[in-house]
Amino acid sequence: MKNSTLCPRFERGMQILSQRWNGLIIYRLLSGPQRFCNIQSAFPVSGRLLSERLKDLEKEGIVVRHVYAETPVRIEYELTDKGRALQSTIECIQGWSDEWIEQPQHEEACQAEDLQLVEEDCACEEAIIGAKGE
Repeated sequence: MKNSTLCPRFERGMQILSQRWNGLIIYRLLSGPQRFCNIQSAFPVSGRLLSERLKDLEKEGIVVRHVYAETPVRIEYELTDKGRALQSTIECIQGWSDEWIEQPQHEEACQAEDLQLVEEDCACEEAIIGAKGE
């Protein structure tokens, strides 16, 4: 096998996507803007860690944070063009997973339609998070 080094840009891209929860956050946001509590309710992740990941993705230019001056403060996260460009990559990973990853016996089989997002009105801790500047 030829001894080669990874392209630094490819390596950085893999680091971003392989960071715990980042791929799932991006997947969730592919359907459109989401409030913090909608994203958090989709995964077993703490608010602190989710906030950290969203900040990282924002810093990378993959996610943009919108703060709406309402009472309580409404905060939504949305993919940028850079983030939406990952859609085909995420879909390829989903297709590969469907074909090659065995379904755990204790979980029900998931279908693409099972992953459709349900819009819900959530009164969550966005005002507190927004006040902290997170």
